[in-house]
Formats: sequence, C-alpha cells, structure tokens
Amino acid sequence: MRIALGLEYDGFGFCGWQSQAGGGSVQDALEAALSIVADAPTRVVCAGRTDAGVHALEQVVHFDVEAVRPLTAWVRGVNANLPPAVAVRWAHEVSDEFHARFSASGRRYRYLLLNRPQRPGLLAHRVGWHYRPLDLDLMKQAAAHLLGEHDFTSFRSAECQAKSPIKEVRRLDIARRGDLLIVDVEAGAFLHHMVRNIVGALVHIGKGAQPSTWMAEVLAARDRSLAAPTFPADGLYFAGVEYDPGFGLPKVGAGDTAILF
Repeated sequence: MRIALGLEYDGFGFCGWQSQAGGGSVQDALEAALSIVADAPTRVVCAGRTDAGVHALEQVVHFDVEAVRPLTAWVRGVNANLPPAVAVRWAHEVSDEFHARFSASGRRYRYLLLNRPQRPGLLAHRVGWHYRPLDLDLMKQAAAHLLGEHDFTSFRSAECQAKSPIKEVRRLDIARRGDLLIVDVEAGAFLHHMVRNIVGALVHIGKGAQPSTWMAEVLAARDRSLAAPTFPADGLYFAGVEYDPGFGLPKVGAGDTAILF
C-alpha cells in the first residue's frame, strides 16, 4: 500500500530535510514516527528537499507500507510521535504510480522578508530581514526578467546537483503588507539555492545598488560570481506542490496557512 502525506514544519533547529548519519533532519524525525505507527522501518520520498532552516507549508511525501491502518493513524498517530515543529496535515492512499517527486508538475516557494530598520524579534528565524527601504516597483520590474524558461546558472549554488540549469519560472510575484515583503515563486523545479539567490538579487536592486535591468544582465551572464549574495534561509517556505488532479490529493498551501500573514 502506498500512502501520501502532506506535512508542515518549522525548519529552524533541523539540519534540513534529507536524512543524515547523525540524525537531526526532518526526514529522520518523520521516518522514526512512521516506523512506530507502522511497527516496521519506514522510508519516505519527498517532493522537494529543503535546506537547513527552510520551512514548509506543505511538503508532500509518499511511503510504502504493509501494515493496514486507518488514514487517521497516519495523521494523529504520527503526529503524536513527531517533535512539535513537524506536523502531518493529511494522509491519502494513492496508487503505485504516484511518486511524490517525479509525479509533481510544479512547485511553489514563498519568501517572507521583513523590511524595517529593526531586526525581527517575534518573527526571528521565520522571516528574512533587510534594514534599508526597498523599492517594490523596481523589484517587480526586475522580477519580470526571470519569467519563462532560462538558464539559471547565475542563481544556482556551487553544490547544485541538477543535471540542467534550465528551468521555467511560471510565476514570480512580490507584494508588500506593511513591513513585510512576500515573494511567491512557482516553477516546474528549482535549482539548489535558486529562490534565495533570486531574493538576494531582488534586494540588491530594491535598495538601489543596481537598476532593474541588472537582473537580465546577471541572468544572461550565466555566472554565479556576478550575482548578489545568497539570502538567509530564515524566510524561505516550501509552499506547495502541483499534481495531476486524478491523484485526488487535498489542495492546501500558502493561502491556507494562517500564520503567514
């Protein structure tokens, strides 16, 4: 039997999604909790791995299990054995054709950026921060240069293992709510650090260090060394995954989570 789960987590305090030899990852915590409910070692596959400090509004995973349990056990039972920062939101039985990673047709990220002179207190580790005023219009103009299919070499980390730097950005929206800037990015797939590097470039332009056209120049250069520094992980959220409606998975995501303003 194959089960898909949707879960949310606060990435602060974890070494990232992917299992580590010494433990401490979100995957380690989830697999330990699932194994208790399944009464057998249980491994999971996720839709998109997140780095240390990166959060998730809706990560999707799947696992195969022989034990027959009601779907409520894969939610309440697993949550009872997870640390407080991780929670399963839903469980759904799927066919063997479903794969959390390879069946995904799109992924969404959200970056929350506090833009005020004072550093965050209440929102520490949950938002990025820049103390100088940012020009939202310039950032929007710059963002438009990234829409569509491009070679995003200038926005990938040196450790990126993706076979190709060519990705299609389908949506890149920036909005302001008071002191908070919200950056929403949607693509079929992402390169390592791609969203954080895009945010770094947007901030560089927003503070007046470069004109909005600089974004197109950096993109065309295909050279990471010419771009802005990578922005911190604190404000980055894996916001959701797109699948064929035929799989019947619940639709939740950034707009369904009250904590995110």
